[in-house]
Amino acid sequence: MEIVTALREGDQRLTRWMAAWESDWARRCLPPVEEAAEHTKLWWGAAVVMAAGGGWRGSKAAVAGVTSMAAAELVSNGVVKQLVERRRPPKEWIPHDDVEDRPDSSSFPSGHTAAAVAFTAAVALSWPWIGAACAIPAVLVAVERVHSGAHYPSDVAAGAAIGLTAAALVRAAPRLLIRLSGLKVSP
Repeated sequence: MEIVTALREGDQRLTRWMAAWESDWARRCLPPVEEAAEHTKLWWGAAVVMAAGGGWRGSKAAVAGVTSMAAAELVSNGVVKQLVERRRPPKEWIPHDDVEDRPDSSSFPSGHTAAAVAFTAAVALSWPWIGAACAIPAVLVAVERVHSGAHYPSDVAAGAAIGLTAAALVRAAPRLLIRLSGLKVSP
């Protein structure tokens, strides 16, 4: 029980610290990141650019990214948020106006982070350099979710874990389906 209490207290302290972060950089950069990530616009845009300009490799990476993102959103928003009711961080902890734009749904897990990490991890498996480029906005999305008061760091960590799992499952799905169907495929 002491471990759970210590984790909860650490989560709360980190939330307060990140939400109170008042650098000019954070105030200028994080709100546009949140806007771009809303409704996964950022990731859809990246997928279109990859598919249009990246040839076969770009199309493969885009499909993997979008498929992983959809799976992560289904699990995080459609399943886990329905099973785990967690209130958002208290408004009193958030010293800026971003706190007014928070959703009413469960705080756990961060669906934005799940989508960002799933897309990025799947793209990285298909096209490592572009995946590395996608990692920058994915990290910014995760930071913004805590800074805005929408999530606790543990919500973001859970979203990231869901995203990584979704990308791994999407990557393994074709081989698993072939194995389950009993088809023989030459190497």
